[in-house]
Amino acid sequence: MRADWPNNARTAISLTFDVDAESGWLGEDPAYKDRLSTLSEARYGITRGLPRILSTLAKHDIKATFYVPGYTAELHRDAIKRIAAEGHEIGHHGYLHLRSDGATEAQQREEIERGTAALVQTIGQTPIGYRSPSWELTPITLQLLREHGFTYDSSLMGDDRPYLLGNDLIELPVHWSLDDWPHLHWKPGRGDAFTAPEAFLDTWLKEFESAHQERRHLTYTMHPEVIGRGHRIALIDRLIDEIKQRADVWFATHADVAAFVTS
Repeated sequence: MRADWPNNARTAISLTFDVDAESGWLGEDPAYKDRLSTLSEARYGITRGLPRILSTLAKHDIKATFYVPGYTAELHRDAIKRIAAEGHEIGHHGYLHLRSDGATEAQQREEIERGTAALVQTIGQTPIGYRSPSWELTPITLQLLREHGFTYDSSLMGDDRPYLLGNDLIELPVHWSLDDWPHLHWKPGRGDAFTAPEAFLDTWLKEFESAHQERRHLTYTMHPEVIGRGHRIALIDRLIDEIKQRADVWFATHADVAAFVTS
């Protein structure tokens, strides 16, 4: 695959958002349907976080990739339509955010097919990219992605550059250090502490500097209910401002990166 970037850019940057909403919890445990506080935080991502994210991206004229479970597309149809209408890519993120490592082949197939159907019904487009719930994949998942014609996946951590899974499926790698969830989300009973915003931003900027030096692609992963809360939205703004200090950076959706590295 190609190792250069368009217009002599040194680095390709993809801003990605997992719009899990309620499905992120219901897929983990159906008992969450009665945990109203947890579900209310999930809905906050749709009602407040997502509009802030879209406004920030519009301000900077950047297109991003949003990974959306089918259940979210059905429950929050207008919000998902807005994402697509503003020119962003919609990727597949399962149907009910069911982890593949605990699912049968039949369950995984249903997740993919129901998720695709919901996205097609909502935005009128078939997704070409997939991100597995909680970044877990099994060999069966990869077989199903090929069977259903996906171009790329963004769930694995085997490199810090795009690479091929077999001969036909592009992997756009991720990493927990580049995900807002471990830094800024608190889960009841887990005892986590929030990372200070300045430390979080410093980590992400250091990752960018490393990628820029090595002419790599870098994927940031965020969640509307996390990065879109209160002052945290300013972290995206500041991240983009800092990166844009370098003229030789290409902000691109995952679909655009996948197309370029195989061109």
